[in-house]
Amino acid sequence: KDKKSKEKLPKAKSGVIADVSESQKEFEKRATQKQDISDLATDADEAALPEAELQTAGAMEAIELYKNLLVKYPYYERNDQVLYQLSRAYEETGQIEKAMVVLNQLVKDYPGSRHFDEAQFRRAEYFFTRKKYLDSEEAYQAVLDIGVGSVFYELSLYKQGWVYFKQDMYEEALNDFIALLDYKIASGFDFENIENAIEKKRIDDTYRVISLSFSYLGGPQAIVDYFDKHGLRDYEASIYSHLGEYYLETRRYADAAQSYNFFVERNPLHKVAPHFHIRVIEIYLAGGFPKLVVEAKKNFASNYGLRSTYWTFHDINSSPEVLAYLKANLADLANHYHALYQDKRLVKDKPENFNEASRWYRAYLESFPEDVKAPVMNFQLAELLLENANFRDAALEYERTAYSYPVHEKSDSAGYAAVYAYREHLKVAPQSERMVIKREIIRSSLQFADIYPKHEKAPLVMVAATDDLYELKDYVLAVKTGRKMLEVYPNAEKGLRRSAWLVVAHGSFDLTSYQDAELGYIQVLALSEKDDADREKITENLAASIYKQGEQALKLEDYKLAAAHYLRVGQVTPAAKIRPTADYDAAAALISLKDWKQAADVLLAFRANFPKHELQPEITKKLAIVYREDGKQLLAAGEFERIEREATNADLRREALLEAADLYEAGGDQDSALKVYQRFVAAFPEPIDFVLETRQKIADIFKKKNDMVSYTAQLDIIVKTDARAGKARTDRTRFLAANAALYLSQPVYDEFVAIKLVKPFKKNLDKKKAQMKVAIDTYTKLVDYGVGDVTAAVTYQIAEIYLQFSRSLVESERPDNLNAEELEQYELAIEEQAYPFEEKAIKVHEKNMELLATGIYNDWIDKSIARLSVMVPARYARPEMPSEFISSLTQQAYVPVTPAATTQPVM
Repeated sequence: KDKKSKEKLPKAKSGVIADVSESQKEFEKRATQKQDISDLATDADEAALPEAELQTAGAMEAIELYKNLLVKYPYYERNDQVLYQLSRAYEETGQIEKAMVVLNQLVKDYPGSRHFDEAQFRRAEYFFTRKKYLDSEEAYQAVLDIGVGSVFYELSLYKQGWVYFKQDMYEEALNDFIALLDYKIASGFDFENIENAIEKKRIDDTYRVISLSFSYLGGPQAIVDYFDKHGLRDYEASIYSHLGEYYLETRRYADAAQSYNFFVERNPLHKVAPHFHIRVIEIYLAGGFPKLVVEAKKNFASNYGLRSTYWTFHDINSSPEVLAYLKANLADLANHYHALYQDKRLVKDKPENFNEASRWYRAYLESFPEDVKAPVMNFQLAELLLENANFRDAALEYERTAYSYPVHEKSDSAGYAAVYAYREHLKVAPQSERMVIKREIIRSSLQFADIYPKHEKAPLVMVAATDDLYELKDYVLAVKTGRKMLEVYPNAEKGLRRSAWLVVAHGSFDLTSYQDAELGYIQVLALSEKDDADREKITENLAASIYKQGEQALKLEDYKLAAAHYLRVGQVTPAAKIRPTADYDAAAALISLKDWKQAADVLLAFRANFPKHELQPEITKKLAIVYREDGKQLLAAGEFERIEREATNADLRREALLEAADLYEAGGDQDSALKVYQRFVAAFPEPIDFVLETRQKIADIFKKKNDMVSYTAQLDIIVKTDARAGKARTDRTRFLAANAALYLSQPVYDEFVAIKLVKPFKKNLDKKKAQMKVAIDTYTKLVDYGVGDVTAAVTYQIAEIYLQFSRSLVESERPDNLNAEELEQYELAIEEQAYPFEEKAIKVHEKNMELLATGIYNDWIDKSIARLSVMVPARYARPEMPSEFISSLTQQAYVPVTPAATTQPVM
């Protein structure tokens, strides 16, 4: 189990991390073994012996020679060299104890020998291997006392440190080990570029034993305390690293991480700080501390993000390992918190996990915007935002993923997701923002469809954008986009093509491009199912687009084209609700063209096709006009009668009946005209002027039919009706009544004329006088009407009454019993009786002449003038009249205007 766990220890990925793959036991055994000093040993002066003897002597023989030499020459000045050689010979023959005796004598007797430091070092090594640490310490110190001039100085420092270490004197050991490192630096040694493997190994060993010492002194805090006391060193990092790795080797994960953290906390800007931080993360991973791993990664990202202070002191490009780890670390953090956010068990932590995930995604993208994985990370950030209902931010990140990187595997998916996110945002956005969001949806949709036209959702997105444009009333772009969709995706799903065509049709209609709208609606219907619920609506729109083309033509006064379009509504969409209106307007356009025949055909078709339509009354009116204008009075009259039957407005009914009657009369159908006039007066007793006007027309028809009884009856009604009208009387009613009364007065006159002055003369004379009075009174009453023509007629008739009475007297039957004289006397008497009446006749006729002065001139006046010219030829029958009189007459006389009949336009 331990072996397996050991194999799982993380191997340092950075070269700045100490290598402690060697176990501590093996390390101490190797590091404390006797040092090979063959390359450091001083060369002995072989001249101490005869050359010939040295050449022929072996090791054992050399020992004897050196011993004899010392005995023979006890005071020889170079005996230190002899002793040195003797000690080496003993060592070569394995006689270590004897060698030490010789070395002890050498250092005792010859402290100034050039072999003194080596001898002391060899003695120290001897003592050390035998754990005689005090003796060893004394010997090493003797070398150190010589100073840096000794080639054994460095090794002595190193080994003396171990002496103290072995005696648990860790701080003393540290002093020597630190002194050794200081010595190396002072000597110009470059720890980062050690070419000699042995040197490198010794330095590493020194770091490791230092770390072990600090571990026994309390760990990283001991390092801090030591260097605070003895001064900081540039190589402290290696000490912390070795300490950390030592702890890691022994599975003391927390202590291992703490060792690195102590250094990083105190040296955050040190070049190796990020490497140490990475090692902390690796240690936590190895120890199985996920929470600590996450926290360490977060700290690493914060401390060594590309915007951190660290990089103001270091070249980013010189730290590819750190950058690579930072990149991976940011990705790990983002993915970690994203996964936690998605964990249904951690609902309460969602806000915090969302913020963390979002933070690290953004940190990654800010730090490595051009990295090959940046698009995927951007996409994941957008997904996170979408999951958190941050729809607008999600849309922006999806767009960034789709359009801000070279094409990648998520490009088109991100583009589509951006549109989706915008639409989700629209669902929850306040009303004040909806318009802006809709514009963003459209922009994003069109961008997606334009850049990724091969995406399976591109047609759908484009159609949706088209719908949005139409909803925003951007009809020009809506139609343009719809047409583009149909061009780019001619084989798109049927429903999508239908939607696109629908917007093209609707948009064109709203832009008054009704011909394009018509074509669009035709396509929509072609793409719709037979049982489509909207088929009827689309058909109505198609009809409207055709109808609108008619309206456009009508505005241009192109009535022929307008009528053609209106009629096409019924041809293309026979069941459309607007068809009746279109047919009606077609008839109106044809009427404007005065194409009476086709207009009548259209109107009659309308009547047959839409018998219950509300426009039927209007159809009747237009047919009436069309027939009237086309000269078909009887047909027109029938339509006007129909107008009267269909209308509810009294004025319209009244006018329609009058028009119908007039048309019947004009068409020669007197009977029908008479019936209509009679219906009129029966149905509309008021206003009085219309009634009397119609009564006059009835009377005229009776007169034409020579039905004088009925004629007279109508005139009588006119007179009586006017008499009862009171304030409703008008000039016209008085005119009609006056003329009717004038005609009705004729029998009175005729009766007067009919009385002949025959026997019995007196009886007939009295009767005639009485009738004359009746006649004059009857005519005199007519003057009250105030109608000039009638007044003139009355004046003429009264004058004629007087004249007729005068002539009747003259022409009266004579008595049979008179002689010639008596008869003559009778004649004179008759003439005397008749003359005054003739004079009255002249004077009354002259009254008509006076009317000339008032501007009245008519047939009755002319007849009076004619009568006067006969009765008073001297005055009125002159062939020539003074020019002054003629001038005056010309200026005064004119034909009076008869009060107009009360009429109003029928239509």
